[in-house]
Amino acid sequence: MTDIPAPPWRKTRKVSAPRTVLSRDLIVAAGLRLLDAEGLDALSMRRVAQELGTGPASLYAHVENKEELLDLIYEEVMGEIQVPEPDPERWLEQLREVAMEAFRVFSAHADIAKVGLSTIPTGPNALRVAEAQLAIMLAGGVPPKIASLMLDRLALYICADTYEGSLYLSRQRTSGKDLESFMGEFFGQIEEFYRSLPADRFPHLVAQVDNLMEAGGVERFEFGLDLLLRGLVSHAEVGPTTKD
Repeated sequence: MTDIPAPPWRKTRKVSAPRTVLSRDLIVAAGLRLLDAEGLDALSMRRVAQELGTGPASLYAHVENKEELLDLIYEEVMGEIQVPEPDPERWLEQLREVAMEAFRVFSAHADIAKVGLSTIPTGPNALRVAEAQLAIMLAGGVPPKIASLMLDRLALYICADTYEGSLYLSRQRTSGKDLESFMGEFFGQIEEFYRSLPADRFPHLVAQVDNLMEAGGVERFEFGLDLLLRGLVSHAEVGPTTKD
């Protein structure tokens, strides 16, 4: 059916697109996108509001402040970590898998590890991961006290390592170079500096430059993780060896 035109004396109004209805989930998603793209220092209530096309005041109806927003973003990231059902026959392998999964997830989200360094698990996703790690260790015969301490130390190790990686990302953003070019140039300069050290004063550093520089971030993380796990095995009633 053909539409009837409006009378010429009646002004037509421009119909604007409906605004997106704000919700906590939308705010958290926008905050996480901003953190991934620009890092933690760029994250503010004002910047998140800009991403959503609204004013900062409208966010406070859903999120109390930036601190709560960071907690919610951290909880969202923790939801990406997959955990298995405890298997006493594979407990050490499972614990390693969870740690590597957390390392992968945290590495994918820039500075989120900095939030983890100052956070005790309180949200459902963070509690789910902590509960799974404890269950795995207890199933493997690790004494409860040792398992509780390891839960804390393992989280600290993962957060500290991934946060260090995020600091390089921050420097890369300000350099204006792509990540591969920045890292290649930066570590190339470090290697050149070590090779130029006076060998009479630093004979071992100069001789071991190749070994010092060779391993990448994942290999270094796995090395430290396996050291922790080997120590944990010594406390377990029955424990397999770690990955060779």
